[in-house]
Amino acid sequence: MAKVIEGLYYAESHEYVRIEGEYGYIGITDYAQHALGNVVYVDMPEEDDEVEAGSEFGAVESVKAASDLISPVSGTVVEVNEALADSPELLNEDAFANWIIKVQLSDTSELDNLMDAAAYEAYCATL
Repeated sequence: MAKVIEGLYYAESHEYVRIEGEYGYIGITDYAQHALGNVVYVDMPEEDDEVEAGSEFGAVESVKAASDLISPVSGTVVEVNEALADSPELLNEDAFANWIIKVQLSDTSELDNLMDAAAYEAYCATL
């Protein structure tokens, strides 16, 4: 079973968001990085771009597949993880430590549409 961390919010598309105050750190889950295999490229938005819950904001490419990144929340991108531009394999090393974008949340009620750790584990068990 892939690692799941308590206290995060999870989307069915295998992105997570970690909330710190008015900000959310969005990345892919351990399940997603295992499914993708060796990550070779991460396409990320620019700072000040708007992201919308349920909409694509980038992509992750691996040696065997490419997968769109779907934002679990809406907001404004305030930071991108520049380390991933040079070392996309960091997602394979620890997907939870290597978030992709940091957003200023525009609607915290969207978190109610996401899964907690237990629900995400149960969801992954059905796949």
